Amino acid sequence: MKSSKFLLSVTLILCMALTACGNSNNSEGTKEAEKKPETAQQGQKEDGNQVIEVSTVSPSDPYLKFDQGESFEKNAVYDAYEKDIGVKITNKWIAADDNQFKEKLKMTIAANDLPDFARVDATQLKELTEADMIMDITDVYDQYATDETKKFLTMDGGMQMKTATFDGKLMGIPSSYNPYQYQYLFVRTDWLKKLNLPEPKTMADLMTIAEAFKTKDPGGSGKAYGIAVSKNPFSIDTGVTGLRAFLNGYHAYENLWMDDGNGGLMNSDIQPQVKDALKALQDMFKKGLIDPEFTVKDADKESELIYNNSIGLVFGAAWTPAQLAKGAVVNGKVVQEWGVYPIPSVDDSPTLNQIGLGVDQYYVISKKAQHPEGVIKLLNQWIVTDNHPTEDQKVYGYGKDRKEKGNNYWLLNPLRVGKQMDNNGEILPKAIETKDPSILETQDQKTRYERAMKYVDGSDINMWWEYLISGPNGAVSHNPKIQQNKEYLQNKFYGAPTETMAERQEILTKKRDEVYFKIIMNQVSVDEFDKFVEEWKKLGGDEITKEVNEWYKANK
Repeated sequence: MKSSKFLLSVTLILCMALTACGNSNNSEGTKEAEKKPETAQQGQKEDGNQVIEVSTVSPSDPYLKFDQGESFEKNAVYDAYEKDIGVKITNKWIAADDNQFKEKLKMTIAANDLPDFARVDATQLKELTEADMIMDITDVYDQYATDETKKFLTMDGGMQMKTATFDGKLMGIPSSYNPYQYQYLFVRTDWLKKLNLPEPKTMADLMTIAEAFKTKDPGGSGKAYGIAVSKNPFSIDTGVTGLRAFLNGYHAYENLWMDDGNGGLMNSDIQPQVKDALKALQDMFKKGLIDPEFTVKDADKESELIYNNSIGLVFGAAWTPAQLAKGAVVNGKVVQEWGVYPIPSVDDSPTLNQIGLGVDQYYVISKKAQHPEGVIKLLNQWIVTDNHPTEDQKVYGYGKDRKEKGNNYWLLNPLRVGKQMDNNGEILPKAIETKDPSILETQDQKTRYERAMKYVDGSDINMWWEYLISGPNGAVSHNPKIQQNKEYLQNKFYGAPTETMAERQEILTKKRDEVYFKIIMNQVSVDEFDKFVEEWKKLGGDEITKEVNEWYKANK
């Protein structure tokens, strides 16, 4: 496998080969960035006669459903941006899904064919910065970002913005989100009642339930398992059918930098608690509680076992009910009953839910972009319309009819940043239970309330999933307790990938997953974990740990 350094070298060569066409555009982009913005009210065009064009690239999304006659090429959201702020959006290409998006983006970067702006990951941000392919947006952001935008993106004290800053230069806009995004355990409550089983409060309870679901097959599928697991169970991208939450229940964590007890940081992947969790998973596998084909099934494929009543236990993020609904709601009727619970603990110590920094992707602006200010205007407009839209501005969330219908038109907004904190868990369950919308504070809360109430009043049973997210005893109802008791553990490393991390992390992750899988599938003894720890250190882990601690010492 090619190293990141080799890929970077290729990129640099391509950059030099295309310098001739890049320089003229760079100068134009720089001049444009140096222009002072005219005074304009937020959400309005600065010049009613001027429309500027910015290009990007986008992934399709299974939850995005276009209104009749609309598409990525022409839709109400893009039309609204052009009409309201004078920015015309075009796509250089559309990917079929997120996986294809990632692959096409890699090729786009290698070919030095970036659109005006694109969403990239942290490693790509660093590589693009080093390859001098993206713009230092410090000045253009300072000039064109509104006061509301600047306040919105620094609610966390500026930590997320720091992750996009290199040598004092702002090289991207964090695609921020609330870092307090937790995982939960989802269980078929109709099966619990059928088998007279208690709700899960401990890992021992979980094992009892999993074995009962396997051996007694309450769904009558003839091919039952205990828990749903897919092929990338430790990835942060696996929001359902993952095992990060299972690790957390054993006080183990996936690739998290945590206190080492001596004033420094250590990596969670090689800590002894992981061995305990792997031993438990190995025992489950030997009992037939885990699908033996999990290593070749993605989340969607594994979820088919949930839909067809073969599995009734799954760990997942707050949005997991949206996926469960594919099997739970059939022909306008709820045919599967699910409950959501905090991650159980293996002992008397509470589970600490693993969380990140609230940013792992960034919007970068190509050095060739002629109108970088257009990207910042998109950012300003998104923040306004997502958080306090006028009636007309609801088009950005719902489409031309400005009504919630489950089409997820908000996914068409090409530049999206989320709030770095929310109080949904305190507000939504209470509002839904009491049917009192007067206490709702944000547009997100109002949208979720409207969806959940359609399920409550019976007008749209398909909104069952929102009720399981936002209603009483829904996923977010557990958040206030987790937050209040600080039952979470946040990654303490928020810098750009270190030199060795950029070069070796992919290798270390691949080796880790290989060993973890062999242990889980009982192909090797759990003691193989100890050998992995030593190998991890030699393959670059020790050097990464040294670099991380040098960063930590400088940034405490």
